[in-house]
Amino acid sequence: MSKTNSHVSIMDIPFINISQKELLEQYIYPRLDNQQKSYIVTANPEIVMMAKENRSYKQMVMQADFIIPDGTGIVMASKMIKNPIKERMPGFDLMTHLIGYAEDKKLSCYFLGASEQVNNKMVEKLKELHPYLKVAGSHHGFFDLEDRTILEKMQMVQPDFIFVALGSPRQEEWITKYYQEFDKGLFMGVGGSFDVIAGEVKRAPKIWIDLHLEWLYRVIKQPFRWKRILKVFEFMFRMLIRKY
Repeated sequence: MSKTNSHVSIMDIPFINISQKELLEQYIYPRLDNQQKSYIVTANPEIVMMAKENRSYKQMVMQADFIIPDGTGIVMASKMIKNPIKERMPGFDLMTHLIGYAEDKKLSCYFLGASEQVNNKMVEKLKELHPYLKVAGSHHGFFDLEDRTILEKMQMVQPDFIFVALGSPRQEEWITKYYQEFDKGLFMGVGGSFDVIAGEVKRAPKIWIDLHLEWLYRVIKQPFRWKRILKVFEFMFRMLIRKY
């Protein structure tokens, strides 16, 4: 993991403790300019709990150059341990910012994940929003992780950004499995972000986000997520009693 000026350790996961602006200007942009590879994990309480319970998954997370605090629970936990994180960095916001940056700088993006229908719809939507964006390629997420076909196609087009929407832990598994076989590129797991861009899933309204209730909005809109939300409550309880 890259050493930054500051980080906050939560359940043994070191989160960067800088603003998104600092992350981009001091680390991400220079690495892109130098064609230096980067691996970003956007970690929320669910991912921290998964890392706690699964050693192999934790190793995948710890290979990241940057672990960013994506989740209100992470920021709240940092305050509980008296080492507050400066700024929450939603992975969706960081991804969309990087896509805009790619368009401005004529850098290319590859989009891996979601269903074929959602992937295609998402790419078409991005082309509407960013008409000059260079799309190096895209592929749905229904494939065997051992299949090297997608890897070989990516290597041929050499994208600058690889956004992987396979959900955790699968997206981190794919990235860490093949990361060393690339010469360049920023790799970022983005969960269900493709569904949001495609319009298949609605993101929480701004007022819910500002009130740190985005998680509740997701549960209301997607009740099947309730088991995942239980992990968030377990995370907060463990942080509260300092038993982890």
